[in-house]
Amino acid sequence: MSDIEKVVLRTRKLEQLLRVQYHAEGKGLHQLVTSCEERLPHKIVAKLRYVATIRNKIVHEDDYKLDDRAGFLSACDECEKELTPRSSRFIWRVALSLMTMITLAALAFYYMHWDMLSEHF
Repeated sequence: MSDIEKVVLRTRKLEQLLRVQYHAEGKGLHQLVTSCEERLPHKIVAKLRYVATIRNKIVHEDDYKLDDRAGFLSACDECEKELTPRSSRFIWRVALSLMTMITLAALAFYYMHWDMLSEHF
């Protein structure tokens, strides 16, 4: 996958999150950030601006090379994680924890009562 393709796909995801979760309005990532800047976490605004700047440069400048690919992808990951609603992550953690506890309790029950249960098999 080329750098342009990777950058565009990652920024589209961020744009979608801004539109849906923060009701941002505008055409580009810079406009979206500006329209909802007061509702965004303060630590993420600078990273979103960085991502938007890199996206504009790689798309509009012919000779631009993405030098710090890992840094860009890291910034995208942090922005995406921060913009994703926490409730869904919390619910998944609770569900997985609950399933693990139920499974362990069932295993403990069968282990303690195996001598009585094995007669019925």
